[in-house]
Amino acid sequence: MRVSSAKHEPRPRTCLHVKLRQKGQLTLPEEIRQVLHVNEGDEVEFTVEGDGRVTVRGYVSVPTDQAWFFTPELLAGKREADDETAMGEGTVHECGEAMFVHLENLGRAGA
Repeated sequence: MRVSSAKHEPRPRTCLHVKLRQKGQLTLPEEIRQVLHVNEGDEVEFTVEGDGRVTVRGYVSVPTDQAWFFTPELLAGKREADDETAMGEGTVHECGEAMFVHLENLGRAGA
């Protein structure tokens, strides 16, 4: 495996100025909303670092009845499935019933 010795160029930084309005409100410029992947009604998280730097990121709240899905194990499985799909691997089924038959057969083979 060859590793490039070329230095990676830092990503270009964008500096935009906005005016703070009454009640501490501001409008995020479109470029920033795109980078944060946020739209009207979405949440934004601000983190103040010890040195005074402030970081901003898009934030998604998860309803408590859906939190079970966001465990590290299930998310790792989803990433694995997404990677397989991106590589053209996996099995495509015509309908849900065919998928369940396939899964039952896999379960029997593994037993």
